[in-house]
Amino acid sequence: MVPDRSGRAAVPVTGTCPRILSIAGSDSGGGAGIQADIKTITMLGGHAMTAITAITAQNTLGVQSVHQIPTATILEQIESVVSDIGVDAVKIGMIGSAEAARAVAQYLEKLSVAVVFDPVMVATSGSALADAATVAAFGELMSIASVVTPNLPELAALGGKDEILGHGCHLVIKGGHGDGAVVVDELYSPGGLVRRIEGKRLDSEETHGTGCSFASALALGLGNGMDLTAAFEQAISFTRIAILEAPGLGEGSGPLGHQYVTDFQDEDR
Repeated sequence: MVPDRSGRAAVPVTGTCPRILSIAGSDSGGGAGIQADIKTITMLGGHAMTAITAITAQNTLGVQSVHQIPTATILEQIESVVSDIGVDAVKIGMIGSAEAARAVAQYLEKLSVAVVFDPVMVATSGSALADAATVAAFGELMSIASVVTPNLPELAALGGKDEILGHGCHLVIKGGHGDGAVVVDELYSPGGLVRRIEGKRLDSEETHGTGCSFASALALGLGNGMDLTAAFEQAISFTRIAILEAPGLGEGSGPLGHQYVTDFQDEDR
């Protein structure tokens, strides 16, 4: 059974090690983007491959500069790993440009793998990572994605729940940007609510890279043969524990403690 937009995923062809491709930007501070994806995928037992869309000068305080990678080079990275190593699932984060968004969507449409699209627009620090033209091109990525994972501001910018589900994908609405003592994360299919998880809001400013980590954990689960609900639950547990285990680096919003996540049994401690 091949992965499809119903949320089902195949057992990895390799049998033991799911091959997960991250298409995203590089964070020089190591907290988000490609670096967070590699850490997450590795800690969950997968093999991480990358197609870098942009290089950022970035730390816990913000993004100082962005160098966009040419679209042709992004596609060459993807083709290089897919043609040799193969891929069981794809995670898309910062895409860099409207041209890149359209080209990546056209390439991935040919693959029978689960695609998790995290529509990155703004870094945790508040720095913009996508211009208006790029956001407008996100529709093409949503149309080929298995699941889209916006936070609340991104959900609003993309037109809301019904607009996203209209692309035929599943949707995770992440509640971390909401108010109150309880965080609500919801998983929707085009037909309606599938799973709702409530958890106490963690008292931490060390949240740089939470969206990237969640999306790559979700892709790993799908690439490892989990159904979407189980992958959703695992991704939430991994991300919450990584926040709790944050090492406290930098003077701003620090990176998560991916390297310290060893089990999922005590996430509320």
